[in-house]
Amino acid sequence: MPPADRPLSTALAERRAAHLYRERRTVDAPAGAETVIDGARLLNFCSNDYLGLANHPQVVAAFHAGATEYGVGSGASHLVTGHTRAHHELEEALADFTRRPRALLFSTGWMANTGTLAALVGAGDAVLEDRLNHASLIDGGLASGARFRRYRHNDVDQCAALLDKGEANRKLVVTDGVFSMDGDVAPLGELAAVCRARDAWLMVDDAHGMGVLGDEGRGCVDAAGLGVDDVPVLVGTLGKAFGTFGAFVAGSDDLVETLIQSARSYIYTTAMPPAVAVATLASLELVRRDEWRRERLAAHVERFRAGASALGYSLMPSSTPIQPLLVGTSEDALAFSAALREAGILVAAIRPPTVPEGSARLRITFSAAHDEAHVERLLDVLAQLAPRFARAVAVPAAE
Repeated sequence: MPPADRPLSTALAERRAAHLYRERRTVDAPAGAETVIDGARLLNFCSNDYLGLANHPQVVAAFHAGATEYGVGSGASHLVTGHTRAHHELEEALADFTRRPRALLFSTGWMANTGTLAALVGAGDAVLEDRLNHASLIDGGLASGARFRRYRHNDVDQCAALLDKGEANRKLVVTDGVFSMDGDVAPLGELAAVCRARDAWLMVDDAHGMGVLGDEGRGCVDAAGLGVDDVPVLVGTLGKAFGTFGAFVAGSDDLVETLIQSARSYIYTTAMPPAVAVATLASLELVRRDEWRRERLAAHVERFRAGASALGYSLMPSSTPIQPLLVGTSEDALAFSAALREAGILVAAIRPPTVPEGSARLRITFSAAHDEAHVERLLDVLAQLAPRFARAVAVPAAE
C-alpha cells in the first residue's frame, strides 16, 4: 500500500465499523417497478421515478428521434454552440408549465442549486436555509460567500427571527419543497409571507414535488397557490418524476439573464445532450396529461400508510411518494434492508450523515409504475419481518 493511502484505508475501515460504508449496486434493467441486481429480480421501492416515465415508450422513442437528429452529445456549452433548438423549446415549455416568464436548463440539479446561489448572493448578503435542505443547497449556500444561517426544520418563526437579525444587502431564504429524506412539504405560504414582509427572496428546490403535486403536476409551489412574486426562484429537476435527466431554474426575465451571465455552473459546462431535451418534452406532455398517474401514486401511499401503521411501524408525517420508515441505528437499518432484499424487495437504508444520528431509516418510495399487488407484497413482507425488527417498530415517530 502506498504510504499516502494509509490514512484513507484507516478512514474507510472506521466507516465500515460504524455501519456507514456506502456500496454501489450494478443494475441490469431499465427503471421500473422491478429491477435486476446481481441476477436477482427485485421489487423496486427506492426509485425516484415517481410517475413511471423513465422507460415509457413515448419518451424512449423521443430520445431515439432526438439522437438521430442531433447526435449523442451537444458538443459545447450553451453559450458556445451547445444550445440547440431542442433545448430552447424545452425551456419555453418549462416556463409555460411553471407559469413563469423564463426557464433555464442546467445539466444537473446540483449545478442548478449551487450556480444559482453563487450568482444571486455573495459577501455582504445573507442566506437562510432549512436545516434539512438537500446537500446541494447547503453546499451552495456555504460556498456563496454570503453570511450563512440554518433555521430549524420548517420553523417559520425562527426563520423570521434570523431575517430580523443583522444587516444584509440581499436576503435569500432557501428551502426544499418536498424534503427528500422525510417526505414532508415545506410551509411555503408562511415562508413567502415572512419573506415579503422583510424584503427577502424565497428560493424553492421542488425536485421531489414537481410532477407529483399541484395542478398538472406543477409542484408544491403551485399546490400552495403561490406564483413568481411569492417564490421568485423555482428550481426543478428532470431526473425524478419526469424520468429523464437535468434540471432547470424558472423565474423572471432578469433572473434568467442574471444566471446566464453569472452562474458558473451554467457557463462553464457542456450542455445536456439534445436528445435528452427532446425526450423531456415528451415526458412533460405525459406529466401534464396523465392525471391518473398522480391518482394511482396517491392511492399507493394511502394504502401503504394505513397498512404499515396497522403493523405498528413508525412513519414520518408524509403524504408524498417518499415514505420513510424509521429504524434508529445504522446497523439495524442495514440489516432491515438486507432482510427485505432476501425477500425480493429493494429498499435503501439511509444513514448519517444523510440523516441525523439515531434516525437511520428505510426510505420507501412509490411509483405509478407499481400496481396494487406490489404494495400488498411489500406490506406482507413487512408483516413477516416485524417480529425480527421489533426495535424498529418501537421507534417513536417524528413529530
